[in-house]
Amino acid sequence: MRRWTNRRSARAPHGRRPGFHAAGIASLRMARRSRSRQGWWRMVKVREGWWRITVVLLLVGCAAPRPMPPLAGPSSEPVMETPERVALMTAPGEAEWKALGDEATALLSQYLRINTTNPPGNEIAAARWLADVLRRDGIEARIFEPAPGKANLYARLAGDGSARPLILLNHMDVVLASPEYWTVQPFSGLLKDGYVWGRGALDMKGEAIAQLMTILILKRAHVPLKRDIIFLATSDEEIGAGVGAAWIVEHQADLVRDAEFLLNEGGLTRADGRGGVEFYGVGTTEKSPFWLDLTARGTAGHGSRPTPDNPVHRLIRALNRIAEWRTPLTVTPAAERSFRDLATIERDSTLRRWLSDIRAALRDSVAVRTITADLTFNALLRNTISITGLQGSDKTNVIPPVATAAIDVRLLPGQDPGAFLAELTRVVGDTAVTVRPQGPNWPATESPTETEMFRAIIAVAHARHPNALVTTLMLAGFTDSHYFRRMGIASYGLGPFPLTQGESRGVHGNDERVSVDALRFGVRFYYDVVSRVAAK
Repeated sequence: MRRWTNRRSARAPHGRRPGFHAAGIASLRMARRSRSRQGWWRMVKVREGWWRITVVLLLVGCAAPRPMPPLAGPSSEPVMETPERVALMTAPGEAEWKALGDEATALLSQYLRINTTNPPGNEIAAARWLADVLRRDGIEARIFEPAPGKANLYARLAGDGSARPLILLNHMDVVLASPEYWTVQPFSGLLKDGYVWGRGALDMKGEAIAQLMTILILKRAHVPLKRDIIFLATSDEEIGAGVGAAWIVEHQADLVRDAEFLLNEGGLTRADGRGGVEFYGVGTTEKSPFWLDLTARGTAGHGSRPTPDNPVHRLIRALNRIAEWRTPLTVTPAAERSFRDLATIERDSTLRRWLSDIRAALRDSVAVRTITADLTFNALLRNTISITGLQGSDKTNVIPPVATAAIDVRLLPGQDPGAFLAELTRVVGDTAVTVRPQGPNWPATESPTETEMFRAIIAVAHARHPNALVTTLMLAGFTDSHYFRRMGIASYGLGPFPLTQGESRGVHGNDERVSVDALRFGVRFYYDVVSRVAAK
């Protein structure tokens, strides 16, 4: 999942990323008390306690090439051996689930030992490993190699065709992990203190194992299916998906175009720290990245003799106008649902009234100031602009002929990039400053909630935790789901592992890990959701 990080173990390249997954609900009560408070963590009062949700902004991560590690960790670090295959004749019972959890733990430990840091990725090694695991259960996989060392894996478990297929999408690449900032070797697959440690444990090899186990269990238990299950593991998600999901939909679209549903990363399940779950967030939409370059031109010269049309001065004036521009507030269906759901657990009458009717609240100046003071809510309610890069002269004593800036724009679902570009150009108001897109862009789309899949997710969540809030999330960044939403496939982001706020920091951070208990939960959660919509 593409996301910003301030950790030294993963640095975002120019104009890019994370990345998950990733939106959140923040506390209006805290915002009212301190409008100046900003940050990535927001507090929400839920019943008797306070809980926190990670606010994740998705961008494309950057990593440096690293050598492939051995498939065994250092001798001082125990790693999981080849897992024992759990035989099934029917759907698993409690005893079988315990053994299946052990198998999933061992598989994840093995998978994490395959270094797929991107660049270069080397996803071909991961694809071959996944193909071997599937083949042991009689499931054949196809591996596509769109570029040297890059790979996409496709496997299909057949149903009777009475319903359209379901795709389980995951990516094999991971971001850079700098060993000097970790307490364990990042590619050891170490089992320690009840956790499986390694880069990718959360983003997203752990979820891939939950998907893999789901298709293996369905096959072993001979579960009759009404729809095909497609297991799709792709390359390059962390750096733009050029030879990954994008390549699949461009060159192998016939393999996936008939699908009705897709499950991917991009959700969030918040653990309460006491063995329960307080919040299930399901990703249904993502803001669209619209990265732009501003270029100002003028007369070059020596720094000792100022010119009246210095392009740096022009650029600064244009950027000031952009920074002062407040884009209009817009309520999307996804944001409206999230606010309305939060209102059901809010005890403060004023906040409850605002949240239950966010459109009306935005006509109240006090409510607007309070709501937009929260960075998360502000991003959910408008197109956002961040100035992220500046370039002028390489020499202090040289006035350059050209000065450039990069800005990161995120558009809400339903917004037209062309119309936004025209409006931004009007705001700049200088014909000597041009505004151009950096590359391809796409309109954000939203998956419906009145579907069999979304109802299944709610049912499974409430079967586990009847009092937990289940709502939709809009990601401030993006995942590979957008490629498939544009094909008309209803795509949903799941966070199958209940995570505390501390555990969530491992995504693109140091000491990334997932607890064995959370992994067990995630495997069963995925299986329950998939079997509910795919089994006859």
